[in-house]
Amino acid sequence: MYARFISTFAIFTLIFASFAFGSPVSAQTKSDDTYNQDEILEKAKGFFGHTTAGLAQGIEKVFSDLGKPNGIILGEEAGGAFIVGLRYGKGELNQKKSGKRKVYWQGPSVGFDFGGNASKVFTLVYHLKNPGDLYRRFPGVDGSLYVIAGLSLNYQQAGDIILAPIRTGVGLRAGANVGYLHYSQEHSWLPF
Repeated sequence: MYARFISTFAIFTLIFASFAFGSPVSAQTKSDDTYNQDEILEKAKGFFGHTTAGLAQGIEKVFSDLGKPNGIILGEEAGGAFIVGLRYGKGELNQKKSGKRKVYWQGPSVGFDFGGNASKVFTLVYHLKNPGDLYRRFPGVDGSLYVIAGLSLNYQQAGDIILAPIRTGVGLRAGANVGYLHYSQEHSWLPF
C-alpha cells in the first residue's frame, strides 16, 4: 500500500514540476558520451540494490523528457525542514570520457515542508561539457513524501546544464518546497 502511494506521489510531483518550470530543454549530445536507458536502469539497480516500479517509471519519464544523459552522480544526502529547510550531500560524478570526480552539494529551501530524511541520490546529468561546469547553484522545486521510505524526482537547471536527481530514502518528511542546491568540489557547512 505504501509503495503504491509513494509511486503515485512521485508521479504527481513530476507532473507538478513539469508545469511549474515547463519542459526542460531536450538533451542533444554525442551518442558515444551518453548512457542509454538500459545502462541507467542497471546502474540504478546496482546503486539502490533493487529497482521498484516507481524508480523505473521515474527513469522512463526523465528519458522521455530529456533523452540520454552524459553524466551520472551517485551519492547520498541528509536533509530536514520546518518550513525552512537545509540539505547536504556528497557523491561522485561519473562521465564516460572524463572519468570520476568527487562532488558535494548543499542548499536551503522554503515551502510547506516538514520533517527529515536520509537518501541515496542518483542524478542524471545533461549537457555537461566540462566537469568543472557543474560547480554552481541549481534552482529547483521539490516535492517528497517519506513515511519510513520514499521516492522523489525533480529537475534542476542552470544555463544549459540540467540535473534530474532521483532520491530514495528513509525518514519522516512530507511537503513541497523551492530552493537551490550549490554543487562544489569541497564540503561546506554554509548552505549558501
